[in-house]
Formats: sequence, structure tokens, C-alpha cells
Amino acid sequence: MSRFDRYILSQLLTLFGFFALILVSVYWVNRAVSLFDTLIASGHNVSVFLELSILTLPNVIRLVLPMAVFAGTLYVTNRLSSESELTVMQATGFSPWRLARPVAVFGIISGLMLSVLTHYLVPASNATLSERQKEITENITARLLTDGTFLHPSSGVTFYIREITSDGVLRDVFLSDNRTPGRATTYTASEAYLVQDESGPKLVMVDGLAQFFSADTNQLMTTNFADFSYDVGVMIDPQSAPKKSARHYPSWEIAGKIPQVAEETGDSIGRITQEFHERFSQPIMCVVFALIGFAMLISGSFSRFGVWRQVLIAFVILVLLETLKNAMDSPVRAAPETWPLVYLPAFLGLAIAAGLLNLSANPIHLRRRMAK
Repeated sequence: MSRFDRYILSQLLTLFGFFALILVSVYWVNRAVSLFDTLIASGHNVSVFLELSILTLPNVIRLVLPMAVFAGTLYVTNRLSSESELTVMQATGFSPWRLARPVAVFGIISGLMLSVLTHYLVPASNATLSERQKEITENITARLLTDGTFLHPSSGVTFYIREITSDGVLRDVFLSDNRTPGRATTYTASEAYLVQDESGPKLVMVDGLAQFFSADTNQLMTTNFADFSYDVGVMIDPQSAPKKSARHYPSWEIAGKIPQVAEETGDSIGRITQEFHERFSQPIMCVVFALIGFAMLISGSFSRFGVWRQVLIAFVILVLLETLKNAMDSPVRAAPETWPLVYLPAFLGLAIAAGLLNLSANPIHLRRRMAK
């Protein structure tokens, strides 16, 4: 690469890093706040929150990386144009196609970064995150040890503890089980203990009262007990535990094994096919975002009002391409053999970028043809 190419590329990478840091921080903090509220309200400590937040980071970076590419390209191109650096290079004989070379290299570099994320880091973090969420879902002890709050660990179950002493004694426990239609069971106890045995966690209640109400007979039966053991493992809702999906497999474990992965995960072959090919199309979109942002800014004529019009048009083009990309998901999921449609938005974007560069390289010729 020439010195000019290295100069442009260094500017692009610097601004790309800046915008990526800002966008990742904003998006990650927004996700972390809701995750923090959910975990802390469920009785988990801060270390669990930090662990899960870090595991969500690769997916956050994957989402904001193309936007950082677009923002960095716009900023650098606008600055080079306003400081007449691009004008000087064009006066020396550099065509728009030649000027776009470092931008294309920048798009390829960012695309390779995104490839590492989509093919390995994001699936690995998703798989680990799913396992940790499953452990947290099954950790009924952490979800129950919250005093002064009515908890609903699963549908139809209500649990309340007035106080938890320093030695682990649960004071004034209330447990209502309404999971069986037409039957309600309520337990109250002055004290209780959570113990763990081979079959799972148990709630041992001491000096309490059990009430059984049947809606069919409209009768209430009560029983006093000195001690009673309740299997709290049945409170775990099996539907709440995350299931393994294609998002948890690295790409090389899906390639050539789509039917096997579909059988293991329960997802359709079309859904896994779409997920697999999207991991290749997303990095191409980084090149598209960079080239469209650059080509649109250099294709416009000088204006005292700045380049906001070109920026707006470029933004609209990218939004339409993203809309088209989302629209291609349903046909591919319904018919896996139509997988080339996944790449249609990316190659259409490259064609648009090429057209804009051609417009910049031949503006007078194009105007003459339009006049005829």
C-alpha cells in the first residue's frame, strides 16, 4: 500500500475504534441495566451479573460493528473532503476508484473482525451464556432466599419469607401451590430450612399448618405438622430453561451437518441454513457500509449546507438494505434451497457502491447522457 493508502486506512481504523467503543458502551449499558434488575431481583449477587454481562458482549459488538464502520467512514471522508485532501489527490490523477482502495481494505479488515465474531466468539459466548442461564434457572435456592417479598418461582406457586436470620433460619414462611386446577394447597410455618440432598433441594418446615382446598367439593381440610419436607425442585419450570439452538454452534460444526444439527436442536433445516449463511453475509455488509458511505460523500457536488443530504441518502440506502436482508429470512427458512437470497442484500449493496463510484468518476459524461 502507498503512503496515502496507509494514511487513510489509519484514519479509518482510529475513528472506527472510537465509534465502536461509544456504540458498544451505550448498547451494552442499556442491556446490562435490564439484566441487573432481573438478576438482583431474583436474589443473585453482582458477580453473576458481571459474568453474564461479559458473555453478552460479543453479540453486542457483532450488532454495532457495521454501524461503527459506517460512522467512521463518513467522518473520515467528510474531514478529508472539507480539508481539501481528497481534492488535492484527485487533482494529481487519483480516480474515485483509486481513492476507494483504502476504504475497501478497511471494510475487508472490519469484515474479518466480524467473521471471527460470527463464526466463533458469538456462538461460544451464546453456548456458555445458555449453560449459565440454565444453572441459574435450576438454582432454586438463590431464587427463594429473599425475605420480605412475595416470590413466584414458577407459574401457580407463591413463596414468602418474613425474615432470614444470620444462621440461615427462615422465619414465618408462606407457601401456596395452585398448579393443580381445582385444588389449592397452602403451607405456613414458623420456621423453615433449605437443605440439599441427593434428589435435590428440600424445604423443611417446622411447626406449621397445611391447608388443602378442593373446588369440586368446596371443602377445606387442615393439618398441623411438627415438621414437613417439601420438594422445591418441582417449582422449577422446565420451559424457563434455555434450549440449545443453532446460535450455539460454531460454523464448522454446522457445515455439512445441517440435518444433524436440526435434529439435535429441534429447529427447522431452513432456520439453520439461514443462520449459517447469514454468518458469511454479515461480514460482507461491513464492506458495503464502508463503500456506500465513502462513495455517496464523494459523489455529491459542493454545497454550503454541508453533506447532510448525502449522509441521509446513504443512511436510507443502508436501512433499505437491512430491511431487504430481514425480508429474505422467511423465504430461506421456508425453502432452504433458496439460501443464495441471504447474500442478495450484500451484493446489491456492492452494486450500488460501484454505481456511485462510477457516477463520481464520470459525472460530466453521465449528465450528457441524461440530457440526451
